Amino acid sequence: MELPAGLCVLARTDREVRLHVESPVTPTRVLDVLERDYPMLLGTIRDQRTGNRRPFIRYFACQQDFSLQSPDTELPDAIAAGKEPFLVVGAIAGG
Repeated sequence: MELPAGLCVLARTDREVRLHVESPVTPTRVLDVLERDYPMLLGTIRDQRTGNRRPFIRYFACQQDFSLQSPDTELPDAIAAGKEPFLVVGAIAGG
């Protein structure tokens, strides 16, 4: 999994984080493991009360945007196998 730079600083980790996620691998399960292993990230990616993705945060896997899909959608096999990263991206807004 890859994190935005700001979350790497907060978690005191490199941009790429290795996680062991049980099948089926979904955004919910990936983020549950991330927040378990890096509790300082609780509430930064998802709202702690609702579990919903925070505004301006996007999820990508295998060049596909999973941000608006159900958080329980199974991710591609390449993500589960660790061949491709699950990306958490902070959206950039401006005008």
